[in-house]
Amino acid sequence: MSDVENVIIVGSGPAGYTAALYTARADLRPLVIEGFAWGGLLQQTTEVENYPGYREGVMGPVMMQEFRDQAERFGTRFITDDATRVELSDGGIHTVWVGDDAFRTKAVVLAMGAQHKKLGVAGEEELSGRGVSYCATCDAAFFKEHETVIVGGGDSAMEEAIFLAKFAGRVVVVNRRDEFRASAIMLDRAREAHNIEWLTPYVVDEFLAGERGAMAKIRLKHTDTGETLEHSATGAFIAIGHEPQSELVDGQVDLDENGYVKTTGLSTRTNLAGVFAAGDLVDHTYRQAITAAGSGCKAALDAEWYLRDTPPEVAAREVDPTVVEA
Repeated sequence: MSDVENVIIVGSGPAGYTAALYTARADLRPLVIEGFAWGGLLQQTTEVENYPGYREGVMGPVMMQEFRDQAERFGTRFITDDATRVELSDGGIHTVWVGDDAFRTKAVVLAMGAQHKKLGVAGEEELSGRGVSYCATCDAAFFKEHETVIVGGGDSAMEEAIFLAKFAGRVVVVNRRDEFRASAIMLDRAREAHNIEWLTPYVVDEFLAGERGAMAKIRLKHTDTGETLEHSATGAFIAIGHEPQSELVDGQVDLDENGYVKTTGLSTRTNLAGVFAAGDLVDHTYRQAITAAGSGCKAALDAEWYLRDTPPEVAAREVDPTVVEA
C-alpha cells in the first residue's frame, strides 16, 4: 500500500523532532506534521543553558532549528501546517487530516506538547521574554539578585519559588487567596527560605515596562477591596499550570482528568495499538526539553518495534473507527 506512511508524527518540539530523527535513521521515512508554529515552547524562549552539549548556551529557536535540520538530514519530511483532525484505529490504518488533505499511516506518534496557562492580563504578551517567564528552572539564572515575583499558589508555584530563591535577591509569592493549594510540605519548604515573602490575596492586573522596554513593575489588585498597588520587580514567573494540547485526540485515546494522554507503564504506548504519545503531552512533572527529547526517542523505538512485530497485513488493514470490536 504505497499511499500509506509507516509513521506520522503530529507535533514538533524536542519530542517530535527526536522521534523523527530516530524513525528516520531506522529507514521509516517519517512524515512530521509539525504545525504552523513549529518548534513548541522553545520557540518562545530566549537562551537555553541547561541542555547538554551546548556549553555556551543556545537560543531556543536556534536549538529547534538544529533539531529539525538533523531530522531532515536523515530523510524526515515535513508539513508546516496544523493537523486539523485525526481518525485513529486500534491496530489498523490511522488517518491524519491537514485541512482537506488526508494522510494515512500504520503508526502515529502524538507530540503536540502543552502550553503554559497564562493570566491574560495587559502587558503579559508584550513582556514575555523581557521579564515575564513561565519557567524558573529555565530562566532563574538570568535574575541573580533581582526583585522577582511568583504568581500562583500550588505545588508548582512553591517549587518555582524555592528554585528562584537560589538566584534572586527577593522572591514575592502572589496568590489570589490567603490559603494556598500547595501541599503542607511544599509550603513549609518555601517558608524556610529567607528571601521568599508572601503577598495575598492579590491578583496581577498589569505588567508594566520601564524605560528600556523590559518589565519594571507589576500592578496588583486586592481581590476583596479592589485596591491596587504597584510592586517593583524585574522578573515575574507565572506558575498556574499547563494545558496539554490534546483536543485533537480527545475521545479517541485515553486522557487523564487533566487532559494528558495516558501511556502504558514506562512505555509510550496508548490504549490504541500503533498510537504512541511523547513529550509534554504526557508529562505532568518534569516538562524539560531533555525529558521531552528522551520520550520522543522512546516513542520512535516503540513505533519501530510495533511495525517490526506486527504482521504487514494487520498494520495495513482498514478499520472503521465507528465500529467497536468485541
